[in-house]
Amino acid sequence: MPALPLRPSWLLPLLLLLAGSAAAATPPQPFDARYHLQVSGWPDADIQHQLQRTGIGWQSEMSTKLPGISGHEMGRFRLDEDGRVHSLYYASGYSLLGIQRSYRLERDALQTWPDRQSALVALSRQAIDGNCTSDCRVHYLDHRGREERIDYRLLGRETLDLPAGRFEALRVEVTEPDEPDRRLVFDFLPRLPGLLLSVAYYRDGERRSHLTLTRLDSP
Repeated sequence: MPALPLRPSWLLPLLLLLAGSAAAATPPQPFDARYHLQVSGWPDADIQHQLQRTGIGWQSEMSTKLPGISGHEMGRFRLDEDGRVHSLYYASGYSLLGIQRSYRLERDALQTWPDRQSALVALSRQAIDGNCTSDCRVHYLDHRGREERIDYRLLGRETLDLPAGRFEALRVEVTEPDEPDRRLVFDFLPRLPGLLLSVAYYRDGERRSHLTLTRLDSP
């Protein structure tokens, strides 16, 4: 994992993510959320996250901005008749003290595995609907179009008191097969697939970053 947390390869700790190809019954719902991100050794950041309908499907987008630093990531996807997520387009970029980078993946590159933004919705739906209970391994494409894989397991339900309110969360632990000393713990809101209530990143047993929901607007 790169040391710079606001690059697209880490853009927010939650963007290591993830994908699930199994069908899920819980439908996406639009939302507009704000998160607060704390990363050891870096200034705190506020993150905007939106999931909205488009003409042919859905668009998930995240962005953040600090003095001299900004980053964004966007993925578009549609649901087929079985409810499966199919990525259509991906774009991301960052600016760091005048250095800028941008990335994109077109539909042809996304035929096999989804991009990270679409995968976030797919994974949360798969976890919410309990489509996998053991040996759960999923695949996704990183910002450069390289295949990545992770393992996840369901940890159960938790009640969280957050700045945005009190929520019953579904907790999911994510690990990388080749990095046993690193793990992510996600708290999803079952009624809003793709929304993050909380995300914690641990390395060598120590929490290195923590993201929390501070505001939520949804129909």
